[in-house]
Amino acid sequence: MHPGGCCPQYHQAVELIGRRWTGAIVAVLLEDGPLRFSTLRSAVPGLSDRVLSQRLRELEAEALVERTVHPGPPVRVEYALTPKGRDLEAVVRALETWGQRWMSCRTSVPAGAAAAADDLPLG
Repeated sequence: MHPGGCCPQYHQAVELIGRRWTGAIVAVLLEDGPLRFSTLRSAVPGLSDRVLSQRLRELEAEALVERTVHPGPPVRVEYALTPKGRDLEAVVRALETWGQRWMSCRTSVPAGAAAAADDLPLG
């Protein structure tokens, strides 16, 4: 624990990875990446194009994801984790194990719930 409270780097990391959909995006890229936008969106049920685009930009700005444009025709864009992003694997796997042990399984997102909660702060 950081003297006097929460470690600022820990807090920054949790806020980044804890944003709605970000953990799922990172987990899918760890498992299946590099992926095209549409494939990534399909792999995360309930994720909208707008939010996926926003989260990918955020992850790219933090150097966790890299965007590669393959010249066409047709032009193809793929997203992959950088070494910094892949370094999250142990954390993601540990959270996955914890979730499987302690969380109830919800296989679907209630209609409207995903869109309504996309931009809400986590805390």
